[in-house]
Amino acid sequence: MPPMRLVEKPKNFKGTLEQLATYVRPYYARIILSLVLMVTSTVMCIYGPKLIGNVTTLISSGIISKYAGGEGIDFDLIGRLVITILVIYAISALIDYLVNALHVNIAVNISYKLRDDISRKINKLPLKYFDSKTHGDVLSRVTNDVDNIANNLTSTISQVLNSMVNIVGVLFMMLTISWKLTIISLIVIPLSGIIAAITVKKSQKHFSAHSKYLGEINGHVEEMYSGHMLVKTYNYEDRSLQRFDELNENLRNAAFKSQFYSGVMHPLTGFLQNVGYVAVCLVGGFEVIQGVMAIGDIQAFTTYVRRLQHPISSIAQLMNTIQTMIAAAERIFDLLNETEEVAEASDPVNIRDEDGQLKIEGNVTFENVRFGYDPDKIVINDFSMYVAPGKDVAIVGPTGAGKTTLVKLLMRFYELNGGTIYVDYKDIKDYTREDLRSIFGMVLQDAWLFDGTIRENIRFGKPDATDEEIYEACRMAHVDRFIKTLENGYDTLINEDTSGISQGQKQLLTIARAFLKDPKILILDEATSSVDTRTEQLIQDSMEELRKGRTAFTIAHRLSTIRNADIIIVLDKGDVVEVGDHDSLMEKKGFYYKLYNSQFEN
Repeated sequence: MPPMRLVEKPKNFKGTLEQLATYVRPYYARIILSLVLMVTSTVMCIYGPKLIGNVTTLISSGIISKYAGGEGIDFDLIGRLVITILVIYAISALIDYLVNALHVNIAVNISYKLRDDISRKINKLPLKYFDSKTHGDVLSRVTNDVDNIANNLTSTISQVLNSMVNIVGVLFMMLTISWKLTIISLIVIPLSGIIAAITVKKSQKHFSAHSKYLGEINGHVEEMYSGHMLVKTYNYEDRSLQRFDELNENLRNAAFKSQFYSGVMHPLTGFLQNVGYVAVCLVGGFEVIQGVMAIGDIQAFTTYVRRLQHPISSIAQLMNTIQTMIAAAERIFDLLNETEEVAEASDPVNIRDEDGQLKIEGNVTFENVRFGYDPDKIVINDFSMYVAPGKDVAIVGPTGAGKTTLVKLLMRFYELNGGTIYVDYKDIKDYTREDLRSIFGMVLQDAWLFDGTIRENIRFGKPDATDEEIYEACRMAHVDRFIKTLENGYDTLINEDTSGISQGQKQLLTIARAFLKDPKILILDEATSSVDTRTEQLIQDSMEELRKGRTAFTIAHRLSTIRNADIIIVLDKGDVVEVGDHDSLMEKKGFYYKLYNSQFEN
């Protein structure tokens, strides 16, 4: 097993804290209120041991007085003191409950705001961001990392403020009893701080590694479960398990080291605190013997020493929590700070008339288009083409020629490296993305359906569609009859566990969705690859009807399906090598001729 590769500590610790503070800022008033309540509760609690010490002093003095022939113990005074102590602790407990409720409210609202910002940000990110990240890693940022911040904020805000107030209050009460004992008990604090600082420095990189490997293992699990059928088909279970074991081992190592370094802090600081406690008891005992202090004061002081150790230990342990929170926050802010899509046009083209109907003819022009997913690796070199309205355009070529890339550029999923694409003689950058994409209807090679009813899935592209429009779209896609055979018809639920609906039938449902949208420009990415020959012929007939009066781009691998296309664009390595209809290209006996015949050689 190779040694675990660790990531660096946060690149911008201060910047991450400042950005996190912007989410806390709206709740400053609540934090101040909780601070006031906490000070009140702490003052009351801190005064409690002093009163208990007075009770002890009264009892000891009363006992001595009784043996000396005096009045003995003043039970009335002691009773009043005990009642006062009980009232103080009861009020303090109520205040603590209110403070905790405030802090939970703050943390929940902050996590809500973070998730809302992440959701909005994801919708603004270009597709190239998701090309470089696994789905599991993105999901981990939205779920695990946000939960991490929310849970840690709840404890951190409460404990930090409570600990600071306790430290100040306890020190004040200790000084009122004995400044000598206070100095003795404070000697261990700098030593504890040094240990905490060293531990934090050692543990930070391991906490960052823990967040990183958690994202990787989530990504792997998500991929394996979403493609479990292929995993089983290709007997990939052992290799998948081996990869999982590697990731799990990395996660275990990072978790162990981070928890080890943070865990060693508590026993070390506890040892130093106990040494200080013993010293206080010894010196305090001599002070009582010499009559400098009352026995109740030494009892109260030792109680304060213990109370002082608790907030100091809490702050030391909070370093662990803070490290985890900052590591999670940095991953979230890395996503939120990602470069968004190019801004929309300031004065976009209006695509609708006064009645709200699309006023798009459907002509498309590619002018010297140049593009690469990586600027150093150009996929489309110099593509130019004019497509008149209503033309049926087929795009063919070997794998990697740039066919699918071309239509992604047309819908502005990616920005061009050079050149211009026009729709109705207007640069696509002059349209808003929403308006531009409303012009198109798309049927992809992979049928995508979400959890919901068949009716909801078909209505996806046109939310205001009537039931009759849905039925008509399904009849055109030749799927209406099949839907009616289902027990719940159009209200049948579709999800990952749905049985009785084949991949081809799911593809027909996505085609019905395209019929319903009634687009001006249609994009078909090998839309019939998942259906049998008979169904394919039915779809071809209905598509022929759908294409009338619309511009259509068909990405095809089976060239027999596009013989009737008006224009066939042949791409190879990002360049247009041939253009024409099927007959003219076959007569040339060029690249298309060889490509076509290669599918029928056998």
